[in-house]
Amino acid sequence: MSVRNGLFSSESVSEGHPDKLADRISDRLLDAFLTLDPQARVACETLLADQCVVVAGEFKTERIEDFHAVRASADHLVRQVLRDTGYRSASTGIDPDACEVQIRFNGQSADISQGVDRADGVLGAGDQGLMFGYACDETPELMPAPIVYAHRLVRRQAALRRSGELPWLQPDAKSQVTFRYVDGRPSQVQAVVLSTQHDEGITLDELRAAVRTQVIDKVIPEELRAENFRMLINPTGRFVVGGPKGDAGLTGRKIIVDTYGGSAPHGGCAFSGKDPFKVDRSGAYMARFLAKQVVARGWSSRCLVQLAYAIGVAEPVSFSVETFGTEADPKRDLAAELAHEFDLRPQGIIDRLNLLRPIYYPTAAYGHFGRTDLDLPWEAAA
Repeated sequence: MSVRNGLFSSESVSEGHPDKLADRISDRLLDAFLTLDPQARVACETLLADQCVVVAGEFKTERIEDFHAVRASADHLVRQVLRDTGYRSASTGIDPDACEVQIRFNGQSADISQGVDRADGVLGAGDQGLMFGYACDETPELMPAPIVYAHRLVRRQAALRRSGELPWLQPDAKSQVTFRYVDGRPSQVQAVVLSTQHDEGITLDELRAAVRTQVIDKVIPEELRAENFRMLINPTGRFVVGGPKGDAGLTGRKIIVDTYGGSAPHGGCAFSGKDPFKVDRSGAYMARFLAKQVVARGWSSRCLVQLAYAIGVAEPVSFSVETFGTEADPKRDLAAELAHEFDLRPQGIIDRLNLLRPIYYPTAAYGHFGRTDLDLPWEAAA
């Protein structure tokens, strides 16, 4: 949880970070399945290591032809994601034309399927688990300030790379932003860390000067900086080799980046590569939706929602709302009101948020929440 008085940091990573690259591939294949079959069941995992990409998981479609169609196109889709992310070279990241791509698709377990598609026609939860949703009034996005600014830094890096304004930038990058909190409110930015992959032809001094003026100065305003504000730009120095060449990538390893930057608890469930029938994903989206309603309606300035489910059971086994003493009316039973207004069963969540659509690939970088660049139903007002 964010602190009342003191320092708190959050990090983000770019779309070219190897773990995010894995998330993007998994969600690209999820969207391919949902395009053909909105009822498809998908659990897609991606591993990247050097010049090898392994895509595996279990899948179920109503028509076997749809399963085979995505299976046949998977190699092409993987390479397309690598190209779209900006990778071109085996020596500095990964070569989308020459790398090895292994596809290991399997059918969904009948034991899991019977718990979700129950004989009585009720949609059960696809697994047990607990999900958290959070909202606060620190930013217009109703998100914690540290993660908002951390995302902005790497998005700015990506924009400069894609536009060619800083052509020596490469896809892999990480950011970290430290805020000082006073009386529970973000007061000043104490420090920024930004590490970015780059071409051979740029010196460290040139890189640091350009990143300072074109990235950090554009994102962190002067009036928000502490008197002893620190900028750490590529603190280790050279960063030419990145992406899967520099480190392995795996789906689901950036769950704190995906959510609230550590400002709220996390149930441990990853999102990318999972269809919306899985409460790992849809339950977390609904929890964010509910928390955002509480703050947006002025019922409190901070809100944490927890949902928990049992496999094969439609009703949540628990539902709680915490407002940390910031509620406008302490006598109001927020959990009861929300439970009365919204259907928290998996089918109710899917219907309310219209989740059976190929909308997930863009969420796989720069966070699933607080996005103003995407029309995400869980970010909408009730």
